[in-house]
Amino acid sequence: MTDSSFALADALVDRLRRAGVTDVVVAPGSRNAPAAMALWAAAQAGALRLHTRIDERTAGFLALGLTKTGARAAVLTTSGTAVANLHPAVLEAAHAGVGLVVVSADRPARLRGTGANQTTDQVGIFGALVPSHDVASVAELSVVPLAGDAVVHLNLQLDAPLVPDVPVVPDIPVANPPDSRQECPVRRPTRLPQGPRTVVVAGDDAGPPARQLAEAAGWPLLAEPSSGARTGENALRTYRLLLATELGERIERVVVFGRPTLSRPVTRLLERAGVEVLVVPGPGVWPVRPAGSRTIEAPSWSDAAPDDLAWLDAWRTADRDLGRRVDRLLAEQPALTPYDVAALTHAALPAGGLLVVGASSPIRDLDLMVRPPAVGTRRKVIANRGLAGIDGTISTAIGAALGRHGSTRNLALMGDLTFLHDQTALVLGPDEPRPDLTIVVPNDDGGAIFSMLEQGAPAHAASFERLFGTPHGHDLASLCAAARVPHLRVASRPELDQALASPNGGIEVIEAVVGRDDRRDLDRRIRDLAVTH
Repeated sequence: MTDSSFALADALVDRLRRAGVTDVVVAPGSRNAPAAMALWAAAQAGALRLHTRIDERTAGFLALGLTKTGARAAVLTTSGTAVANLHPAVLEAAHAGVGLVVVSADRPARLRGTGANQTTDQVGIFGALVPSHDVASVAELSVVPLAGDAVVHLNLQLDAPLVPDVPVVPDIPVANPPDSRQECPVRRPTRLPQGPRTVVVAGDDAGPPARQLAEAAGWPLLAEPSSGARTGENALRTYRLLLATELGERIERVVVFGRPTLSRPVTRLLERAGVEVLVVPGPGVWPVRPAGSRTIEAPSWSDAAPDDLAWLDAWRTADRDLGRRVDRLLAEQPALTPYDVAALTHAALPAGGLLVVGASSPIRDLDLMVRPPAVGTRRKVIANRGLAGIDGTISTAIGAALGRHGSTRNLALMGDLTFLHDQTALVLGPDEPRPDLTIVVPNDDGGAIFSMLEQGAPAHAASFERLFGTPHGHDLASLCAAARVPHLRVASRPELDQALASPNGGIEVIEAVVGRDDRRDLDRRIRDLAVTH
């Protein structure tokens, strides 16, 4: 039997609060009206924070961003295609191990398959990766597990009437105790012996344990920008280039934390015959498990003293030398480059700040250009690396900025195609929470990353622009004006430096004009610095 829509809506609010949900993103609709009204009343009473978006894909990524930086968010949609538009954000959350709560409104079971308007099979719509619960009663809702590290889909059967006879009145919230959580299992540490020449690879969301192990053992740390481990003296800036040198060939063992996705050299290292690969399990539905690797728990160093310090010193020396030569080469370029944009954007990030980085070229540019800061400076860098798509990046950045309380500054770095892909994220109603967020867009009028891949080879020049370069010719200033978002266009290093030094508050966009005609050649010249020295 289906409970009334209002009883189920009230129970939803209570269930979300008990699961630790602090923010709810609502996309408008008719079928989800009872739940939306109940959530509005809870927000009016101060029980949670409400966000509304007209685009469900934007709503999903906003909830994702909120959850990635400390809040816990749910997203509510109406029925039909509205649910399907959440799929990109849901897949990203599932692969990244982000505990998103997805709530969709549906017809009662008796109306399914009858040709009713705006209906499809919503149960299990996100596939086998995401648990889907078809909920018709308060009793059913009360037993659905809402673990904080997994995506959960609640499909609510909401029957007419969909609005109450009298307006919803906010109640004073009663503090609900959180759900009891199972204690984390005790992990037996794996003690790693001396001997093999070892590096620690820290992929996305690896966290401090990667750095702590590298420092205790005296091993080089190859940490991606969004790893949460790229700090301290063992973290290397140019590791991606150094893997192609004699130093890279000497590696005998790799300890992997997080989800490394940025670098083909790292992928080749993990697949190389004769290299022992030890993987620390991470979140997400498909954690990293290279062929031939061995899973270990809580690795620790077996000795009070570090391993062979000459090994670490060789990497540090090579890293400092190569970093200087990369900087010198880029300083000789007559025009602003995407590498400059990445370096200057990160340089503008103060201690305690947040930087959200888009997929494709920007995060790789950042990976090469950022000198690891000191431990404890709390510069948080996040990226959607679960599936590494370009969709939803502005929404993720807005959500991340809203979810990280006390951030000293919020920055986002993304390419022009990534920016255009999520431009509806800038459409915010007048009552919506707005963070202070500076979005930096290196605009090369297309997809520069493909010029550095196989598709960008001269042999494919005839088809490249139409299929991969994809020039769009859009005026970003006009798009920002339509959304009433301040915009500034810069074309030089001093202009970008000055623009970053003068934030105006609210959401604003800095467009940095760069070229891509010589990107393939510049990338080759940078790689040659490592192998020809």
